[in-house]
Amino acid sequence: MLRIEAGGSARYCDGFSRRSFLQVGMAGMASVGLPQILKAKEESAALGTPRKDTSIILLWLDGGPGHMDLYDLKPQAPAEYRGIWNPIRTNVDGFEISELFPLQARMADKFSIVSSLHHNQGDHFAGGHYMLTGRGGASGADTPGKYPFVGSIATRVLGPRKPGLPAHAAVPYASSIGLRPGYFAANYIGMAHNPFETDGDPNAANFQVPNIQLPGGMSVGRLEDRQGLTRYFDKFRRDIDSRGTLGAMDRFDQQAYEMVAGGAARKAFDINSEDPRLRDKYGRHSWGQSTLLARRLVEAGSTVVTVHFGGWDHHWNLKSGMENNLPIIDRLVSALFEDLTTRGLYDQVLVMLCGEFSRTPRMNNGGNGGPPLSMGTPGRDHWGNAMFCLMGGGGVRGGQIVGSTNALGESPKDRPITCPDIHHTMFHVLGVDPALNFLNHAGRPIPALEPGKVIGELV
Repeated sequence: MLRIEAGGSARYCDGFSRRSFLQVGMAGMASVGLPQILKAKEESAALGTPRKDTSIILLWLDGGPGHMDLYDLKPQAPAEYRGIWNPIRTNVDGFEISELFPLQARMADKFSIVSSLHHNQGDHFAGGHYMLTGRGGASGADTPGKYPFVGSIATRVLGPRKPGLPAHAAVPYASSIGLRPGYFAANYIGMAHNPFETDGDPNAANFQVPNIQLPGGMSVGRLEDRQGLTRYFDKFRRDIDSRGTLGAMDRFDQQAYEMVAGGAARKAFDINSEDPRLRDKYGRHSWGQSTLLARRLVEAGSTVVTVHFGGWDHHWNLKSGMENNLPIIDRLVSALFEDLTTRGLYDQVLVMLCGEFSRTPRMNNGGNGGPPLSMGTPGRDHWGNAMFCLMGGGGVRGGQIVGSTNALGESPKDRPITCPDIHHTMFHVLGVDPALNFLNHAGRPIPALEPGKVIGELV
């Protein structure tokens, strides 16, 4: 939804006034007061946090991938713990990962693994809420989010890195444990800071972001469809430029205007203009092309982009599930790091890969409470006592394994890391002051982040 409201002072052409403002309501969003967001971005420097030009791509594995099947294999553990696959060496000494990740093994110097992450929650909703907000409050019995996604907090402060792009985007949609936007929502900091959801399948030949809809009561009645919108704003831009009045607009209003009138967003979303050979590297499927689209968005100027990958709740049939999913993840992760490096964006974009929790170190018998194998081949159940998070780029040191788990992979052995530690590291990368406070629905000031520390080994 795009809303254009006219104020009462001197007007520009077609009913726009000096005090008019543009608000862009994205899919799943309420209206955004762009001038206010941009002003907050500029004023954040006064809080003592250095300005940065960095972004984050969060690859979200919805359902919870098991650490012992991906990045923390235990070849010396008993068979029912160590799982099905063997570890392989990487290009970093002492750094081993699953044999289903051969492409990542060649570039382990590009990323690090936090191996001692934990929140001790075995409930999908509680775990997702902790991972994405840093706080408790949600559960399977009470699923609504209680706090804002840390990415929403960051983008409320920073806005987009370049004008004309949504600051916070989700490809193809924002979803946590089946809830949209779920724990990616902005909650009490304002629905305007919910993610812009692209919807659709970026791998589809006819993929395009849905048209911006104009609400009833719009003062500019001629804007009836997207084509008309484009023609109108092209004319509007020419009219304003020819009269020399664009420069007189408040600079925040001008940037808000560029969000709608400029072509940056349309260009970024046009994945069909990408080199077919590069598209092949990411994989010609929804997951691969969603990741490529996320790269296009951060390169164009988005600050936080999340990518949703569902299908990780493997209580049984773990073998077939991982042998399907992990090669896809291997390909898109390696392609993303290679692509960012080639484009000179590696130090500007932090890539993260994680889910709401991990899976039990001990495999079950495939019965889900019934006779062994009655539900399928063995799998793993819910486990939040030991998890992983991949982090690479954005100034984060690669080739590191932070912390470790015990011999059976049950809990941190050393250097335990919490969700707020991950979030403080994210804010450090983005240049957001974690000491900010926001008023909740009751009017009480709530710190942006729970107590935690930047992970020193990574920065």
